Amino acid sequence: METIVLGIGETLVRDDRHWASWANWLGVPAHTLSALVGAAVAQGRDATDALRVLRPDMDVDEAYLARAAAGRGEHLDESDLYPDVRPALAELRAAGVRVVVAGNGTVRAGELLRALDLPADLVVTSAEWGVRKPDPAFFARVVEVAEAEPSATLYVGDHPADDLFPAAAAGLRTAHLRRGAYGHWWAEHPDVVGAADFRVNALTELVGVGSPPARTAFEDGTGAVEAARPARVSYLRGL
Repeated sequence: METIVLGIGETLVRDDRHWASWANWLGVPAHTLSALVGAAVAQGRDATDALRVLRPDMDVDEAYLARAAAGRGEHLDESDLYPDVRPALAELRAAGVRVVVAGNGTVRAGELLRALDLPADLVVTSAEWGVRKPDPAFFARVVEVAEAEPSATLYVGDHPADDLFPAAAAGLRTAHLRRGAYGHWWAEHPDVVGAADFRVNALTELVGVGSPPARTAFEDGTGAVEAARPARVSYLRGL
């Protein structure tokens, strides 16, 4: 691979602080919100639906602005990164791979990520681009900034509907990361198994990834390569 592009939430960054801060803002136990997020994930729904279960009339964007105005906006520091992030990204760059971080996030999230000085050639969020995953326009931008052919670009993420399926539709190679609620819950779904070129448990497994023939192989997360199953992307309930 010439370029590897990684999502943000539950790929590089743990979502613990994100959901805990929302629970605190809404005045509910963190476990309650986490359980509702898990239910949304299991149903193939957007995780933010958990917030609307608690506050049916809630406008999430307006609530985000209210939190920021109250001094309780986004925060991100080294402790929010998964421990394999820096070593994996550093090894990829040392191997001559272009590393891009591009995922859903606010302008503020982009600022906070860049302040961490990750070993990446570019760090950008959906708000900075003005388009969110899974919109095909987002992945068109990914192709632009990759500075490589789609067949030589790998997109890595945990979320089937936001990461894996639209990236594959854009002609990119794909790696499904078994991490976070979406990554674990949907890891063995036939659509995920069929659409992923690689299936990994950690970012360090990306080091040394070659260029397999398009849609003909996937890794099972242990390093074993098997013949890929035909993709059966159904998008069931948003998956």
